[in-house]
Amino acid sequence: MKTVGTYGMILLVALLLSLQIMACSSDEDTPPVENTSEATPTITSDPWTGNPTVKTNYGSVKGFPDESETWVWKAIPFAKSPVGELRWKAPRDPDPWEGVMEKTEFCSPCMQYNALGGRSMLGSEDCLYLNVWRPQSEESALPVYVWIHGGGNSSGSAAYIPTYYGTNVAHKSDMVYVSVNYRLGPLGWFTHPALRNGDPDDDSGNYGTLDLIQALEWIRDNIAAFGGDPDRVTITGESAGAMNVLSLIISPRAKGLFHRAVVQSGQAVAIPVADGEASAEEVLLKLSMNDGSAADRNAAEFWIEHKSIADIAAYARAKTAEEIFACYESMGFGMILFPFIFEDGTVIAEAGFDSLATGTYPNKVPIIIGSTKEEIKIFMFMDPSFSGKDELYQTVSTYGSAFWKADGVDRVARDMSAHEGQPGIYVYQFNWGSYEPGKTSPLPAPWDLKLGACHSLDVPFFLGSDVFNGPMTDWVFTEENRAAREALSDAMMTYVAQFARTGNPNAKKSDLPEWQPWTNGADEPKCILFDADGDQPDIEMSNEEITPAGLLADMQASVPEPLYSQVLDSLRSMPTVSHLLEKGN
Repeated sequence: MKTVGTYGMILLVALLLSLQIMACSSDEDTPPVENTSEATPTITSDPWTGNPTVKTNYGSVKGFPDESETWVWKAIPFAKSPVGELRWKAPRDPDPWEGVMEKTEFCSPCMQYNALGGRSMLGSEDCLYLNVWRPQSEESALPVYVWIHGGGNSSGSAAYIPTYYGTNVAHKSDMVYVSVNYRLGPLGWFTHPALRNGDPDDDSGNYGTLDLIQALEWIRDNIAAFGGDPDRVTITGESAGAMNVLSLIISPRAKGLFHRAVVQSGQAVAIPVADGEASAEEVLLKLSMNDGSAADRNAAEFWIEHKSIADIAAYARAKTAEEIFACYESMGFGMILFPFIFEDGTVIAEAGFDSLATGTYPNKVPIIIGSTKEEIKIFMFMDPSFSGKDELYQTVSTYGSAFWKADGVDRVARDMSAHEGQPGIYVYQFNWGSYEPGKTSPLPAPWDLKLGACHSLDVPFFLGSDVFNGPMTDWVFTEENRAAREALSDAMMTYVAQFARTGNPNAKKSDLPEWQPWTNGADEPKCILFDADGDQPDIEMSNEEITPAGLLADMQASVPEPLYSQVLDSLRSMPTVSHLLEKGN
């Protein structure tokens, strides 16, 4: 069995993101739209004219003015509600409607634990909607920027926090911005023989991945009506969203649906179907014990063994989301230990992410990929075991975050760059706010040490936002560092906007340093470093490549005892890093 680590733990950033979760209304203020799916023929979308009432292939939707001279269309259905018999099936096309759909609120998040409510839940299974922003202009054929939210694939939503809103990207970068929901947790990734009907997509278990593919198909067929170019679609995501972007790169079902990709702080992790089946079987056993169908585990095993396939499927689909989620180990802050992406052979090739090394992945598109310099601090700063141990804290962060980059960024870039036909791969490391003893940080104390350039800090810079993980904003964004971070954000957004237009982040006439693509040769360009010096961006290329083996060797040579043993013990205790240590041996 492949070593997978506990990827869900990587996304514990939800602990503070969740404080700002937008548990939006179900559009109670919206006039009902008649469902005419059985009587209405397919509708053909109209081209963009500047009129915010847009005709899609399924019906008309009205946009509303938003900040920064943009239009926004909220909660557009891109699939039928995956409820009842459609739970644990591939998404189906939405039903067409008559009249004009007018949504002034975002849709409900997909089902998940409430980060602040113990085992209480929020959201709805009726959640497959997307949001669109664009400039208030008559321009058409604009690049399309698709945002896939993070949250360990078990929490979050397309409108989780204001950082995810598309006003700034649409306005500053002159693009169409789309944010999408997808099924989460065991409703998004769940595989069991009883649920299979012979349809390869229905049987895949990768329902969250298929939701994203369905959204991309909707974009292909409808985005021109909003003034977007269906032949210039960039998929982007951070954390679990980045892992999902990587999964789309290796998915045969996503072939041709996007043309560039941005991967922020992700890791390439998938598991065999057999492991998913074992997890699902455990869920069924727990369900039968929790509802009294079986008195103990032995009775539960007997009960399941003597049920027909049809009965097991009906039993599982009849359970509430709350009952299903209750069968999973909670990691706190809205997260659960599962799910993982399955190597099902249809949505995800059986080789999984090994295909990046062999070159057999189907979607060879230009890529931006990177991480922050101090990724793991956001998972460490509330750990009381580091209290009063600043040297240990910083050393663990330095090496743990470097292991993340070595595996989730540099290894991926090296593997993919080796293949003929793979366009440029542009690697970055976000360094703004990183802590160095004896140097002044732009972050106020104690957050200069405690958070630094942590996981997800690059998100507001790429999206042009002045909000960082809700209540953490005031910890790290100050009036004193405003000029520097806005200048750095403008530079990063300029690179990405050019990348979305051409597949190359470098404009012909630009004052920004050239962002050279990754090359596998020794002492050749590898990674651009994003930082600021005073009020100006400090951006330069680096030739450094990090490997797990090299990091372990550096630790052994540079970190004295007993600090070395303490650092190693800390790293081994962290699911975000522990599985990476094995690659250094």
